[in-house]
Amino acid sequence: VIFMHDFHQKIQKVYKNTQKINQHINESPLHEQDLLVQAVEELHVALEELQVADEELRAQNQSLAEAHFSLAQERERYQELFDLAPDGYIVTNTDGKIQKANNAAAEMLNIPKHFLEGKVLVNFIAESERRAFRSLILRLHECERISEWETRVQPRRGSIIDVSISTTTVKNENDEVQGWRWMLRDITERKQTEEKLRAVEVQNLQLEESAKLKSQFMSIISHELRTPLHAILGFASLLQRQVQKQSSSNCSMMIERIINNGKLLLNLIEDMLDVSKLESNRLQLQLQQFNFPELIISTINELRPIAQTKNLAINLNLELQDNFVINDSIRVKQILVNLVSNAIKFTDKGSVDIHVKELPQNKISICVQDTGIGIDETDLKYIFQAFRQINQTTVRKYNGTGMGLAIVNHLVRLMQGNISVNSKIGEGSTFCVELPKVVVSNKV
Repeated sequence: VIFMHDFHQKIQKVYKNTQKINQHINESPLHEQDLLVQAVEELHVALEELQVADEELRAQNQSLAEAHFSLAQERERYQELFDLAPDGYIVTNTDGKIQKANNAAAEMLNIPKHFLEGKVLVNFIAESERRAFRSLILRLHECERISEWETRVQPRRGSIIDVSISTTTVKNENDEVQGWRWMLRDITERKQTEEKLRAVEVQNLQLEESAKLKSQFMSIISHELRTPLHAILGFASLLQRQVQKQSSSNCSMMIERIINNGKLLLNLIEDMLDVSKLESNRLQLQLQQFNFPELIISTINELRPIAQTKNLAINLNLELQDNFVINDSIRVKQILVNLVSNAIKFTDKGSVDIHVKELPQNKISICVQDTGIGIDETDLKYIFQAFRQINQTTVRKYNGTGMGLAIVNHLVRLMQGNISVNSKIGEGSTFCVELPKVVVSNKV
């Protein structure tokens, strides 16, 4: 506009110069030749000014054309981005009437894009959410943007879907609100995943509560069973001494069975107490320095008679440089007894080998290897679970509760060690325990 004003002024200037020439011609006493020369010069100047103005006009036209072309490209690029955006975009007026929609929005609402124009957006909101949606529109008159507002959308001839809505105010050049731009993102899969996670969390809480109740039940029952059992064993021992004085072999044998089975039951109750304490983190190690090889040798010698009843050889291999460790000797013995007893129980022929050696980083390894029935690969991940045995049939071939390995696993972890197992069906199993030579106290 400014340039056209300048160009008009230059034309007026040329026009005035021409009038001056005519006036000079009529009024001047100069010869006609001088007047002609002067007129030609004035005209030449005027033509040059017109030429300059023409060049400027052409340049301005070229710039204007380039600006129009660039603007058209930007509009086309915006339209492509709008139409091909992965999220649904809808533009409405202040009444919520749809003026424009992209491909994703049309696909989400299951209606052709050109049919969306003129429809009211609230009609595609699920009926249960429409009151809240109308409240959202009222809020839009007070704020310019709302982000991540979740609602439910009802497409044409389709199932209800969950969407996240973000809304931005559309204004004109006078900063007046013309409508809103809506972004609709399908979050149905995310909501389903969140619901599954919530269900899993609830299930985990229920399992944790069940585990606590089980642990409390075991602890209470174990204490309640242990008290009368001690009394039974005490009176059985007194009765045995009385019977021995009377030299009644049959009565003495029966009382011996009562005492032996009572001791087995007492050991079972002690195991249940240990599992309860370990699972609730109430068991504390009684740390002291002791001779590790002596403990190993004495424990193995106690277990040899059990192996001899099955004609099994027990081989012990000790490779230790320093005999003393700091740990709970009673619990270390418990680990060894459980591992060797299991090896003897599940081995019908062959041998049980115990290898004890020092490892780097001030650790000790205890490996118990047998030639027994072995463990199937699919069962290996369950063997450290309490009350589980690899043969889960109703009538078990091998007696036991399945608590031994669970106790071993808990104790090893409590001692800051780790346990591993390698096994093949029919070829036996090898359990290896790695323990630090100096265990740090776990008391709080």
